[in-house]
Amino acid sequence: MTVKRVPVVARILEANDRMAGEVRKRLAAAGVRAINLISSPGAGKTSLLEATIPRLASRMRVGVVVGDVATTRDAERIAALGVPAVQITTQAMGGACHLEAAAVRLALDRLDLSKLDLLVVENVGNLVCPAEFDVGEEAKVTLLSVTEGEDKPLKYPRTFRVSSLAVITKMDLVPHLRFDLEALRRNLRKVHPKLPVLELSAQTGQGMDAWLDWLSGLKRK
Repeated sequence: MTVKRVPVVARILEANDRMAGEVRKRLAAAGVRAINLISSPGAGKTSLLEATIPRLASRMRVGVVVGDVATTRDAERIAALGVPAVQITTQAMGGACHLEAAAVRLALDRLDLSKLDLLVVENVGNLVCPAEFDVGEEAKVTLLSVTEGEDKPLKYPRTFRVSSLAVITKMDLVPHLRFDLEALRRNLRKVHPKLPVLELSAQTGQGMDAWLDWLSGLKRK
């Protein structure tokens, strides 16, 4: 008997990439830049957006697509800032640990792209799967909080290697932790020597100006 091996994973990624291409073309036609925000659960993606959106209001018009396994809590927090927010919950799709381009394409139908300059895709909290799936973004941005320890870049190297920027969050907590910031910096350089790194605190505002400048730079490209 001949055993036929079907490259299911490859086909899934190929289909996703085609869909991501459609999303990218649609965003480009509307003049909208897009970033894919990736992190572990609790690293501070939503808190960072809550601190970012009001500060960015005079520079860029922002819309957000929020991914979670369940609940609409994060999208509600973003919508309370007065910007368009679309929640994607993956529970109905088996509780997927990441967003795929097909879901983001559907979310675009619920956004007026003519009124946006920047689309932020706040991916499902996970440092593995989101790195594998293109959702039509211009850049992947990976957040890493100081509460997670110094070794995350070594444990999840692909996520940082495919990122255009790493953001170290919750810097205000460093004095209260047994945490080696320089070791984290070294580990980031080991997996991606040229990766730009920002260090900030959404609570105190430390480092926020550099983050806003990076986002504004996307609009100028």
